[in-house]
Amino acid sequence: MVYLIFKYAVTSFLVVLISEVAKRSDKLGGLIAALPLVTVLVLFWLYFEKQSVEKIANHAWYTFWYVIPTLPMFLIFPYVVKHYGFWIAIIISIVVTILSFVVFANITKKFGIHLL
Repeated sequence: MVYLIFKYAVTSFLVVLISEVAKRSDKLGGLIAALPLVTVLVLFWLYFEKQSVEKIANHAWYTFWYVIPTLPMFLIFPYVVKHYGFWIAIIISIVVTILSFVVFANITKKFGIHLL
């Protein structure tokens, strides 16, 4: 139980830290957020929880493939939020990400990479 609380505390601390940095510096906040901190944390947690090397490697492998269809959101969101507001931008970004993922999953399937 103590380990689980520690795990939540460390993970939460990093998310709050990044959002606080982003308040002060758009560029630094973006840079830190772009780092795969969540993935690295998950890899550490999986390792410390004695998961198999195959499980850890698979997590990194699928994370790579799942990041690619999220990239269009980062191009669309800044434009939409400036013209239509936050909530519309979030909704459009989520829809674009889902559509991008479905298209991308169908493309990768042809190469033997099954994401769905």
